[in-house]
Amino acid sequence: MNLWIFNHYAVTPDLPGGTRHFDLGKELVARHHEVVILASGFRHSERRTTKLSPGESWRIEDVDGVKFVWLGTFPYQKNNWRRVLNMVSYMVRSWWIGRKLPKLSPEIRNPDVIIGSSVHPFAVLAAYWVAKQHRARFIMEVRDLWPQTIVDMGELSESNPFTKLLRMLEMFLYRRAERIIVLAPRMGEYISARGISEGKIVWIPNGVDLLRFKDIEPAEKNGKGFKIVYLGAHGQANALDVLLQAARIVQDQGCQDVKLILIGDGPEKPRLTELAKWLELRNIQFRNPVRKNEVPQVLSEADAFIFNLEKAKVFKYGISSNKLFDYMAAGRPVLFSVEAPNNPVEEARCGLTVPPRDPQALAEAIIKLCRMPKEEREAMGQRGREYVEKHHAIPVLAEKLIQCIEQVRKQ
Repeated sequence: MNLWIFNHYAVTPDLPGGTRHFDLGKELVARHHEVVILASGFRHSERRTTKLSPGESWRIEDVDGVKFVWLGTFPYQKNNWRRVLNMVSYMVRSWWIGRKLPKLSPEIRNPDVIIGSSVHPFAVLAAYWVAKQHRARFIMEVRDLWPQTIVDMGELSESNPFTKLLRMLEMFLYRRAERIIVLAPRMGEYISARGISEGKIVWIPNGVDLLRFKDIEPAEKNGKGFKIVYLGAHGQANALDVLLQAARIVQDQGCQDVKLILIGDGPEKPRLTELAKWLELRNIQFRNPVRKNEVPQVLSEADAFIFNLEKAKVFKYGISSNKLFDYMAAGRPVLFSVEAPNNPVEEARCGLTVPPRDPQALAEAIIKLCRMPKEEREAMGQRGREYVEKHHAIPVLAEKLIQCIEQVRKQ
């Protein structure tokens, strides 16, 4: 099988971000399939081009057998009209290169199956066009419910013309996809409520490459103090101001051993660093993003982790977070502060759950975890590790993906 994946924001392990499609692709290559990923050379997390030299419009990179086609796209620095142009430029460039890619590069064969993966639906539309051009089977993957997510976050209204355009495009793609892969457990309910057959919908959540975590150090080798790590985006949806407020409460309680480490970047980071100064926090440390292949080493510093999201309607369809499964793979307890219908931490019994937007409850959970016997924390961490081994290991998810594709090819 020759599989192409259109994912605007796909990354390789030498970059910050989620490596869902690389990890799945590497597993498929090990099973003698071919995988090509068309991604932007402009990095959203860093706001700069990293994979293309000046003047290059596209390039092919082979990473562990997975072929990445890096595409030049319109640059931007903020979430404004320039980012919309970036999305449209990815759609145009991926369609333009994708329709003639086997002629441009003989090492790449015509696709049998093409997956178009959101966040934004313009990437999926390009995948659909290229699938028609090559007479390949077309599968849609929904990683984010656009435009519903944007509406629920209050960034667009239902009456906005752009929202209406996205609604039309969303339905167009749902109807033409032979299968629709969803990442969160209840996304299928949203899609089927729009008249799409439940038989087309397949749940394949995010996962973790456990091989990256095979040599992770035990928590007791961290040195002094009790370190709690947050690793990931610093955006509106992450509600990290709540974490800083909780840190102030912990500090006021005299818990000198507790240190909270925030690793990553995003539009909210400048405001958060100023808030930390205003709160006079001595127990907070901000760090730059790290490459995916460096994540296990960084997580090994922690005694526990925090998974925190804004209290918003958008999470009513569930969550499927890369960083949460990385946390659990690291074998440490997790503080879970999200309002969602699924709670992997509770299911695995690998941490403590508190309501979102409640600094007092979060601070109390931090202190409780810090004062908990080490053996109890270790047992929590072990249960989290066993949970991801069973449900979210990449080989398990790759098998689900192969079954989905084979069902489509047999139709």
